[in-house]
Amino acid sequence: MAKIKKHVVKRKGLREIYDEKKVYASVYSAALNCHYSEQKAEGIADKAKKSINSWIKNKSFVSSDEIRYKIIKVLKDKHVALMYKHHLDLG
Repeated sequence: MAKIKKHVVKRKGLREIYDEKKVYASVYSAALNCHYSEQKAEGIADKAKKSINSWIKNKSFVSSDEIRYKIIKVLKDKHVALMYKHHLDLG
């Protein structure tokens, strides 16, 4: 059985297929910027990715903003959440 592709609606209305690697990479980067080890950053990123994958499972599309806010909400490490949010505010 083929997986149903989830779509992300970007800020300018464009759609793209949800890519869990982007969730992982952005959280991983935020954790590294908190001076965590690669191993700890990988664990934090993996947990966030799994949580977002579970949340998005029954949705056909979500906005990129919804994903960003959900990531901040699911991050248990407040330092990483703050770094992730700060990086978004700069972008």
